[in-house]
Amino acid sequence: MNFAKRIIPCLDIKDGRVVKGVNFVGLKDAGDPVEVAKRYNEEGADELCFLDITATVEGRGAMADIVAKVARELFIPLTVGGGIASLDDISRLLDAGCDKVSLNSAALKNPELITKAAAKFGSQCITVAVDVKQKAAGVWHVFTHGGRNDTGVDAFAWGREVVERGAGEILLTSMDADGTKAGFDLSITSWFGANLSVPVIASGGAGTMQHVLDVFCAGADAALAASIFHFKEIEICALKSFLAQNGISVRV
Repeated sequence: MNFAKRIIPCLDIKDGRVVKGVNFVGLKDAGDPVEVAKRYNEEGADELCFLDITATVEGRGAMADIVAKVARELFIPLTVGGGIASLDDISRLLDAGCDKVSLNSAALKNPELITKAAAKFGSQCITVAVDVKQKAAGVWHVFTHGGRNDTGVDAFAWGREVVERGAGEILLTSMDADGTKAGFDLSITSWFGANLSVPVIASGGAGTMQHVLDVFCAGADAALAASIFHFKEIEICALKSFLAQNGISVRV
């Protein structure tokens, strides 16, 4: 089926502010999360992703108070990630108003969390974030803790496992491409898109409209980006017009 492709701005949150860096470091302030979320809701984003990028490193849960404020401004789906380590954490965030949660470090530490979460809340609520870095030709490892820890886990094997355990979609981030604006990693995105039965959100590297077109042609179901939208280098409505002109089905 030819489902419409999704455009998803990402709010990386640190100390209650939206930030953006390169290769997960060198963070710059990009605004208040509530105001930024409100703008994206008005500008035609299909979904919004809220990632509390230091929650796991700091050993705390995602900030439910900010999530609740953001959710009140949205009429589009909201995914929240960062510091989610239990079913209670997931329940708390869903109660705060998000539609989906994104699991990463805790899922790798305890893969059974994916299985239990999908069973309790439904696969449609469970996204698994897979942060990868290329180690050799054809070899990608999964990283955790905001890209700080190399788990040694093969990205392809992990992708298969999370789907088998009931994840409803995968947020695939190339750490090599993150923030570079040099384009998405098309090779690993195409493998995930071709070999896994759930939607794949491509993240890391968006710099031009052509980059987004390329990743959709490579098999991604959604494209996630931050700085090009935060700093208004690309308008979402203009991007959707460009994609439609090039044969990509998008939500108007």
